[in-house]
Amino acid sequence: MSLDVAALCDDHAGMISQRYQLYVERTDPAKNMARYYAMEIEQTIFGEVCVTRRWGRIGKRGQEKQNVFEREEEAVLLFLELLKQKRGRGYRPKTTLRYSRS
Repeated sequence: MSLDVAALCDDHAGMISQRYQLYVERTDPAKNMARYYAMEIEQTIFGEVCVTRRWGRIGKRGQEKQNVFEREEEAVLLFLELLKQKRGRGYRPKTTLRYSRS
C-alpha cells in the first residue's frame, strides 16, 4: 500500500471548524506597564488541535506556551477561559488611533 493512498482519503476530516485568534494589551504608563497577550487555535501537522499562547512586554519577543488537545472543543474551552481571565485583569483589544480631518 502506498503512502499516496492515504492522501486520497478525506483530508478535511480533522480540520478546525473556525479560526480562533486573540490579541489584547494592557498598558498603564504610571506603572511603566505595557504587556501583550496573544493566542490562537491551530492544527498540528499530526492533526491534533493546539492552543498557542504568547505574552510579554510590547515590542519584545516574550514567552510562548502550547497546549495540545485531541478535540477542538477542549481547546475552545481553554481559549474562552483564558480570554475571561485576561479581560478580568484589564487586557483589552488594541485600539488604533484614527485621525479625522476637519
